[in-house]
Amino acid sequence: QVQLVESGGGLVQAGGSLRLSCAASGRTLSSYAMGWFRQAPGKEREFVAAIRWSGGTTYYVDSVKGRFTISRDNAKKTVYLQMNSLKFEDTAVYYCGLSNGPRVGAGLRSGASYDYWGQGTQVTVSS
Repeated sequence: QVQLVESGGGLVQAGGSLRLSCAASGRTLSSYAMGWFRQAPGKEREFVAAIRWSGGTTYYVDSVKGRFTISRDNAKKTVYLQMNSLKFEDTAVYYCGLSNGPRVGAGLRSGASYDYWGQGTQVTVSS
């Protein structure tokens, strides 16, 4: 089993910054990538960013490019999401996920490629 523990959410004014962390423990040896998704009230969960453990290739949704940066610490099995220039529309519960490999026909931008999820952390941006 794998456990994912997120931290770093909170309340911030528009234009501010937050850094989310997601620490993985347990059977992570075969993990392929980690990703961040978010879900705003009344909306479906959407992809935000992902990073491969090996090589560090990153993926972002267009709406956060240039503002958010995903990074990883392989030794600590921890992934970070640095969020700058936050906007009101970034308000959501942010979830990290661990992927043991993308599913056929679904890349790392799809929740279907993730095997484990964290409990979520609330990010609220005030306008």
